[in-house]
Amino acid sequence: MTSINWLEETQKRKEDLIRTTQSFLQIKSVLDPDSVKEGAPFGEGIRQALDFALDVCRQAGMTTKDVRGYAAHAEFGQGEELIGILSHVDVVPEGDGWSTPPYAAEIVDGSKIVARGAIDDKGPTMAAIFAAKIVLELGLPLSKRVRFIFGTDEESSWQCVKTYFESEEMPTMGFTPDADFPLIYAEKGLTDLTLRQTPAAFSAKAVEEAADVQAELVSLQSGLRMNMVPDKGEAVLKPKALDAGVIVERYRQHLTENKLKGAAEEKDGMVVLHMEGVSVHGMDPGKGVNAGTHLIHFLHTLKLDARAASYVGFADEYLHNQHEGKSLGIAHEDAEMGPLSLNTGVLEYQAEGDAIFRLNIRYPHSVSFDQWSAVLAERGAKEAFELEVVEHLTPHRVDPNHPLVTTLQRVYTEQTGEEAGIIAIGGATYGRSLDVGVAFGPLFPGRPDSAHQRDEYILIDDLVKATAIYAQAIYELAK
Repeated sequence: MTSINWLEETQKRKEDLIRTTQSFLQIKSVLDPDSVKEGAPFGEGIRQALDFALDVCRQAGMTTKDVRGYAAHAEFGQGEELIGILSHVDVVPEGDGWSTPPYAAEIVDGSKIVARGAIDDKGPTMAAIFAAKIVLELGLPLSKRVRFIFGTDEESSWQCVKTYFESEEMPTMGFTPDADFPLIYAEKGLTDLTLRQTPAAFSAKAVEEAADVQAELVSLQSGLRMNMVPDKGEAVLKPKALDAGVIVERYRQHLTENKLKGAAEEKDGMVVLHMEGVSVHGMDPGKGVNAGTHLIHFLHTLKLDARAASYVGFADEYLHNQHEGKSLGIAHEDAEMGPLSLNTGVLEYQAEGDAIFRLNIRYPHSVSFDQWSAVLAERGAKEAFELEVVEHLTPHRVDPNHPLVTTLQRVYTEQTGEEAGIIAIGGATYGRSLDVGVAFGPLFPGRPDSAHQRDEYILIDDLVKATAIYAQAIYELAK
């Protein structure tokens, strides 16, 4: 058979690809609890986007199935084995400050489509559908089935794929067009944990109160989400042996000496301390400045009441500037996946209520969850903290020699002329919801990632190039 010029075939359909992608992006498919109903478990907009994708697939000649609006699939080809392509039709809220309307899907500078979902994940979804259209329109013989699986709440709780795979077939292998090229073959284990100390649990420790307490900690609050480094923190202190003015002055001095941003004020007989940090994604916490633990680092210089001293002492020793869990004794370095990472995303303390640390820990496949979590639980128990597991995803890895990986690497190299290295990440993609799954594009090396940001975009040239890569990939995997 003569070789196919996949890029040329994509170019022939370029105008249709752009037009269809724009129409898809013009649907506001954000989670909307107010319009939830049967068949639309995440709201009207997401349902509309799911129907749009299925309609494009049907028109291309695929058979479709809807799984109660949680997810749906479109399939073509024949054979025992099933190649899966997982993508999602939901997007994060648009936020403010856009230079063009977020759902207008305007072409800006003649070179890029700007819209919420352009790169994450509606642009790439349409690129993959058009790639399949090329394979179908060329009438290429396939020995396997190809199935597009469309999720609807990837941006929140992944209920879509969980529900889908309760009743539907697991693909033999597959990919998600929702990350980076060349190829992501490994993803760290992902855990959200809470360390909680109740007043009752602490009082059972029978710790003696120091005679010369300088201040009582009334409350502390920092952070909103476990997977983000907190950028704001506030502590309220009741002065005891130290005058309020002295605490305020010490704090201001501390900020200056450590080149930190914050403020202190006396209010209704209390001292209120504010700390400003720098928020980054929890998968790489060392790149940010944790407002909560920095605030605690100052509080640790004061003689506080016994319970506050326990809370502050624990955080200062084990969590402040501890991004890999070294002082906790859970650090682990892996040649493939890199180090275990620890992010203290939320810190809460109430003198009359619970004392809490909410942690996001990502770990490589060469250490088990049971190994390191037992150490963490033991450390916490010494200060009357109980460990609660909120969510746990095990590490995901596909053997670098698996035909899925080697085939996609070869396709990428043939289409771009560049070497296709493989990547391990600390984040989570739909690749991990497949038994044998990887993430494959659409973001090319060196391109800035505009996902979840204002003025999110995909370059038209990249959309076209990704479509050609996906077309060859689908054919090579299913032929």
